[in-house]
Amino acid sequence: MKSRELDARSPAWAETTAAARKSGRLAGFLRQSLALAEMELRKLLHDPTELLTRIIQPVLWLGVFGEVFTRVRAIPTGQLPYLDFMAPGVLAQSVLFIAIFYGIAVIWERDLGIVHKLLVTPAPRVALVLGKALSAGVRALPQACMVYLLAWVLGVRIKWEAGALAGVAALLGAAAFSTLSLIVACIVKTRERFMGIGQALTMPFFFASNAVYPISIMPGWLKALAHINPLTYEVDAMRALMVVGGHSLYGIGLDFMVLAATTVALTGLASRLYPNLAH
Repeated sequence: MKSRELDARSPAWAETTAAARKSGRLAGFLRQSLALAEMELRKLLHDPTELLTRIIQPVLWLGVFGEVFTRVRAIPTGQLPYLDFMAPGVLAQSVLFIAIFYGIAVIWERDLGIVHKLLVTPAPRVALVLGKALSAGVRALPQACMVYLLAWVLGVRIKWEAGALAGVAALLGAAAFSTLSLIVACIVKTRERFMGIGQALTMPFFFASNAVYPISIMPGWLKALAHINPLTYEVDAMRALMVVGGHSLYGIGLDFMVLAATTVALTGLASRLYPNLAH
């Protein structure tokens, strides 16, 4: 009996117990985040017409802008046809537009009292934010499927075998920009101000990236902005994974590292600001 008590107090036993507790906390954290993500996604299932309205903008960019500039040949894209070059950028733009206005839904939740109910649950703030980021990422996946189909119809040479990795890039990009959107919502707290700031953010992110033209033709100041723009790395990864002949300027590994690091950093900041939204 005494030897068993000693075993239970041994360092090895303590380390095992601590590891089990950490594992249990991590599993609980993931369950809480996934539960919130599931709740958010049910809203999309109740309103599937939202998916159809979102395809209008990619149709205009690829079907009009892309087709015209393919014939003009005004933008140097090497051996890659301009429509092929542009397709990943249009997908990234679609994901950006979905994610950057995600915070307005949180302001609606605050006005309806949902945020107050979530804040009194045992779930940590970071789990609440991560759940919303995950739901924004999964919301972007149907959009990616529609852009893939549209690009294929227009003759873009798609790498179907790398589509899953391109979807991960879209998910990470949506998660990063949705947490940025949540930060803005926590600061401005009103729908009117949020809409103005959201519109002011989308165009600089889009045009200060390699979505519709290569970085090599940018002026020096715009190149500097493009190198620190997360959307640039999202497009860079998608271009290598989505189209035949596309390649990554920075390397796919670095692209995913930048997107993941941006998502983690913004999630941490948003989790600190999230309680302020209820005030």
